[in-house]
Amino acid sequence: MKKWFSSGAALLLAASLLAGCGKAEDPGSAAGSAKKEGNGFSISMRTLAFGHVERSPDINQDKWVKKLEELTGTDLSIILVPHKEYEQKMVQMFATSDIPDVVQGDGGVNGKEMAGSVEAGVFLPLDDLLKEHGQNLLKKVPKQAWDKVTSNGKIYAIPEYLSNPARRATWIRKDLLDKAKLEVPKTVEDTLTVLREFKKMGVENPYMGRQDFKYADTFFGAYDVMPFLSMMEQQGDQIVPKFMDIENMEKALTVYKTMYDEGLINKEFATINATDFKNTILSGKAGMWTMNANELIQWQKQLSESDPNAKIELIPSPVGPDGKGGYHLYGPVTRAFFINKDAKNPEQIIKFFDWMVSEEAEKFFTYGIEGETYTVENGKINYKAPTTSAGVDEERYRQSFLWMVQDTTYNKGTLSLTEEGRHLMNVYDTILAKEGRDGIIFDPRLDALTRNPDIAMNSDSAPPLLLTHMIKMVYGKEPISDWSKAVEEWKSKGGSDVIKEATEKFNAKQGVTLPRR
Repeated sequence: MKKWFSSGAALLLAASLLAGCGKAEDPGSAAGSAKKEGNGFSISMRTLAFGHVERSPDINQDKWVKKLEELTGTDLSIILVPHKEYEQKMVQMFATSDIPDVVQGDGGVNGKEMAGSVEAGVFLPLDDLLKEHGQNLLKKVPKQAWDKVTSNGKIYAIPEYLSNPARRATWIRKDLLDKAKLEVPKTVEDTLTVLREFKKMGVENPYMGRQDFKYADTFFGAYDVMPFLSMMEQQGDQIVPKFMDIENMEKALTVYKTMYDEGLINKEFATINATDFKNTILSGKAGMWTMNANELIQWQKQLSESDPNAKIELIPSPVGPDGKGGYHLYGPVTRAFFINKDAKNPEQIIKFFDWMVSEEAEKFFTYGIEGETYTVENGKINYKAPTTSAGVDEERYRQSFLWMVQDTTYNKGTLSLTEEGRHLMNVYDTILAKEGRDGIIFDPRLDALTRNPDIAMNSDSAPPLLLTHMIKMVYGKEPISDWSKAVEEWKSKGGSDVIKEATEKFNAKQGVTLPRR
């Protein structure tokens, strides 16, 4: 299979070449060579930094892919898109017209990674196909998810959906907290007290940092200044990003600088990628961090391999001045699958996805293969939960990566089988249901943001221009008191246009979604 292009030149060509994106693929291309006859189709999928996926020598020879093909009567050709370079590789794909039969997007029709391809006519409208071949999908997937993949009144993708928007949580090594004889922290100051005690105890990373503050944004949440795409608010008669709350942004940055100065966060946090982040935690070298709550049990099993006494717990996120905290609320769609208008068998593709919401699919993705990973006695399923790190990775891959259409809040089937699983479901109902930050959202994305990526907020990271200042301030290379100057620079380079457009669309009620919490 042909490798994805690595040249950045394709990014610049994307806009001019998009008009030709829907042309048939060259037989020798990545997408073209992957196409199969009959019930086969090619599909591009983001690796999502899943270990089992990224370590696979050939995902198409994976036993779970083979079993999925058997159950659905489908010949799949999966083309993996590197997680770290996802947006770049997607734009390159559209620029080179090297488009598979099915393309996985990160969310709705207006996602940055889709590069305007829906508007350019690259993909099929699916309404008629769904009515004829996807009735189960239409019944199962909630309306708000379908709305997210609808453009000009037509459905353009099949969505994987999320019923609970609070997905990320604050994780802590409860065994270390107990050893320190401290209570679960409630406020920012309480949290710093815990981290300082972890430092005294010899914990290498009291708070586990990560590049671009991704999954390390606890304190931006506490002060309600997350510099993300979904985080805009009304200040006076204008709609502005929350990072323009100068006072609270400076307080949040001061917390990170305090942690940096006191060694409560890794000195190299600005370069720690997703893989190193996870490996450090699972090797027992971290005390507190942020991650998606649904991964708790898998991470606990993997951590136990390096430290059998380690115990992870999900706790309420530290609250700020307003008595609230938490992480950004997710949208109703986590992944979406678009069908190329030149696909030879769109009806079979719809049937494949329609099967994903069947009872047979739920049993396969949840428990695996009867006789191998589970047995049935007197109608009761006895599931052999994995106990090794590799086994946990494989389970996560089957339940989350391959199961393309489901409610991704958590896997109720496996969680309901164990005490720890039922406890995790209770965490969603008691802790996560009460926390989380949200803001005014515009869909489609504001034009002023798409014109200048350097000033654009992303789903879970700050505009590159501001991110540079944020890191320098934490590292002590710039004074935090200069945050207002950084905001003025952002405004001078296109931010003022963002505010103007947001305010106008808000007043006109065009594509506006108000905060959920």
